[in-house]
Amino acid sequence: MRLFKGDKVYDFMAVRKYWITLSLTLTLGSLALLMFGKPKLGTDFLGGTEVEIAFKKPVEAGAIRQSVEGAGFSTPTVIKVDDPKNPYRYMVRVHEVSTISLDKQQEVEKVLCAGAGGDAACTDARKPTEVKFSPGGDKITLRYREAPDMAFVKERVAGVKGIALRPGDNNPVLQSARDNKVEVQLMSKGDQLMGGLRNTLGVEAVPESALRTEWIGPRAGAQLRDAAVKSIAISIIFIMAYIAFRFDLRFAPGCVVALIHDAVGTIGIFVLLGKEINLTTVAAAITIVGYSVNDTVIVYDRVRENLGKLRGASFIRLINVSTSEMLGRTILTACTVLFSLQGLFIWGTGELKDFALALTIGVVLGMYSSIYVALPLTEWFETNFFSKMGNKKKARPATRNIAPAV
Repeated sequence: MRLFKGDKVYDFMAVRKYWITLSLTLTLGSLALLMFGKPKLGTDFLGGTEVEIAFKKPVEAGAIRQSVEGAGFSTPTVIKVDDPKNPYRYMVRVHEVSTISLDKQQEVEKVLCAGAGGDAACTDARKPTEVKFSPGGDKITLRYREAPDMAFVKERVAGVKGIALRPGDNNPVLQSARDNKVEVQLMSKGDQLMGGLRNTLGVEAVPESALRTEWIGPRAGAQLRDAAVKSIAISIIFIMAYIAFRFDLRFAPGCVVALIHDAVGTIGIFVLLGKEINLTTVAAAITIVGYSVNDTVIVYDRVRENLGKLRGASFIRLINVSTSEMLGRTILTACTVLFSLQGLFIWGTGELKDFALALTIGVVLGMYSSIYVALPLTEWFETNFFSKMGNKKKARPATRNIAPAV
């Protein structure tokens, strides 16, 4: 059953100037928000430690923030997580990470008799053959030739300023008696944050462990941010090449601008809504690019079919007829996708909810841009560039050898 019955042709191109103005405002405004609006970048891009906690009883975000600051963390971010099963669920993010600096590593190696120097207590039996620091800064792994002196290891590591051992009688622990492998567990930033919350809010409100603890270094965050931008750019470049090969070079510019419009517009609306920009948002943007190009390709295919059927018709007439024929299909497909996404948005939590929201915005923008961004730009390029290039080729006189008059 067709959504729009009959052979009525809608004049989409008559109002293209207004929609192009709206699209320019959305795109330029989104770029301005990204550059000057201080978007909320997630831990994926900024680096830091992120802890998700399910509290045992009601707590206020302000009290959590004050407790985290009292534990020695600067400018913490406290976000309420919607969870029907646990109404007291929060996500706490700080800029500090658990990584151990190179200077601190050298200091630890020195006191453990592995570095240069040492003291009289550093006998051959106490010198480790291997010292490894975990990337997360939460443990140190040692290997010895002989059975290690566990009390000596604990005393020396605990005496290093800025290094705190995780509480427990089995720390450090002998992991392998055959290899004389010792693991020293350290207090990570997540452990320190949880300890500060328990000291301030009480053990009756704060659980013993967090639901989730994640961290990422600032350098890795910058690399992820650059990789995210490159991934979107590369996907758009390959799509442009596909459109140029699949259809015609004159169709590619409009499609590429529409894809940039959808991706940038979605992220700009996220910034305007105060949502966090992270790797999940980038994944949603790439998904939107894929969905939008599929919708645009179908409309382009109908335009190409009508090029042979409507010979002599203007390009604007061709676009109006093609879009009118595909309008029902475009709306039904978009509505089907949107209905599916609403389940994730309504019942999802955390990043899943934001992912569904980004896709919802992107699907709407993708449906709109296929009609009012890609096609008007294709018509503009056709009128101002490609048609003139074709006319010049036709007008070029043929060179012939003419015999001189006698």
